[in-house]
Amino acid sequence: MPVESSSLVSIGFAKQARILEIEFRSGAIYRYLGVPPTVFEEMKKAESKGRYFAQSIRGKYEFRRIEAEKK
Repeated sequence: MPVESSSLVSIGFAKQARILEIEFRSGAIYRYLGVPPTVFEEMKKAESKGRYFAQSIRGKYEFRRIEAEKK
């Protein structure tokens, strides 16, 4: 889902797998593993998505950088 943010483009969540996917303005896409559904819900509601990411996600979950599809 697209988000209004100066640092993020979109976020998505696979509830069963507990994977949070974040696309950054830089073009980088990361998947964060083992993320509780409540964290995704809180991020969607956060006034600043970038600040929420920095405070509640970065450095707290295992992640993988994935390659963006070539356009």
